[in-house]
Amino acid sequence: MPSTRVRGSLATQRNVERSAGSLSTAALKQMEASHGWYRNLSAEDRSWVGLVAQAGIAAFIAWYRQPVDDPAAPPVTADVFGTAPRELTRSISLARTLDLVRSVVDVVEGQVGELAAPGEEQDLREAVLRYSREIAFAAAQVYAEAAESRGAWDARLESLVVDAVLRGEADDALHSRVAALGWGSVNDVAVVAGEAPDGTEAGVVDAVRRAAKRVHVEALAAVQGRRLVAILGRVHDPLETAGSLTGSFGQGPIVVGPVVPHLFAAGRSARAALSGLTAARAWPEAPRPVDAGELLPERVLGGDAAARRLLIDRAYRPLKEAGGALFETAAAYLDGGGGLEATARVLFVHPNTVRYRLARIATVTGYDLTAPRDAYTVRLALSLGRLAEPTPRERRRVLSTAEPETDL
Repeated sequence: MPSTRVRGSLATQRNVERSAGSLSTAALKQMEASHGWYRNLSAEDRSWVGLVAQAGIAAFIAWYRQPVDDPAAPPVTADVFGTAPRELTRSISLARTLDLVRSVVDVVEGQVGELAAPGEEQDLREAVLRYSREIAFAAAQVYAEAAESRGAWDARLESLVVDAVLRGEADDALHSRVAALGWGSVNDVAVVAGEAPDGTEAGVVDAVRRAAKRVHVEALAAVQGRRLVAILGRVHDPLETAGSLTGSFGQGPIVVGPVVPHLFAAGRSARAALSGLTAARAWPEAPRPVDAGELLPERVLGGDAAARRLLIDRAYRPLKEAGGALFETAAAYLDGGGGLEATARVLFVHPNTVRYRLARIATVTGYDLTAPRDAYTVRLALSLGRLAEPTPRERRRVLSTAEPETDL
């Protein structure tokens, strides 16, 4: 039978085995002397590193005893680290783990003359270098698996948070999930909704994150059916930011909800964005992206009660509170087809007076009645406001049921 080639003599193997404890101690001392990050670790993490060093040296001794060509010899795998690397990946990077491997190798190499039997120094040195290379690959595998697992968990967590925001939930579960994603202190949040592009959900979400990172904003995203919803944090100009993300969306409108203080208030922004996305097809010329507030007329026609109240508050109430002249001018100008002369005749005023009042209306409401889109919006707001006002009979009923004041 062919002879089995061993890595070292029995004497060298015993020397290495007897020195296991001192090698581990020396490796940790070198780590402390050479790496500031190690000195700054918590006591718990330092103990994990110590266990890794001991486990690595013990595994090297077991590996060194195995014949070189023994097919039954187990390969070097991540198991040589025990359970420590999965814990360490939370606080210690792969680069720092490789620093540990190098420190152990340096210590062993420095003691090769004492550990190896005469004439076996070079063989022991080569064995250490080969083993360290295998350990480095094993460590990389551990961190890759941990990153993949963490990425899958984060993606699931992200999807749950986006879903909770869309449903308007703000319970303890959302708080814990938000904290786990690092969004606990993120402010100035806006929701953007549009059609999802072709591709896998993971690929689509990653594209949103990359685009958001380029413009220095935070992003959470999820694909729901054919719809892509992105929650953006630390935004200053939501429309401009959404414009930088249009390449991450599919065809069709992209609607941006209002900015809210934080993620727990993002339900309001999400409702506006989704309502606008549903109603946007009624305004084919809408810009892309478009503010959900610009779609108030279409959202009202689609049955959005919040948009109805908002439109009344934005246009109808300011005109009513500004005085009868502005309200009458707005109504007459819109009913008359938008002509200065015709409006002036109806109101028995000079056209310049109408022109002045239109400017005042634009200041009070933010809508320019000479612009067709704004005129359409205000005309709808006036109709909605009139419908919301109580009728004379309803006013009389309220007055008749009011309790009379009595002197006590």
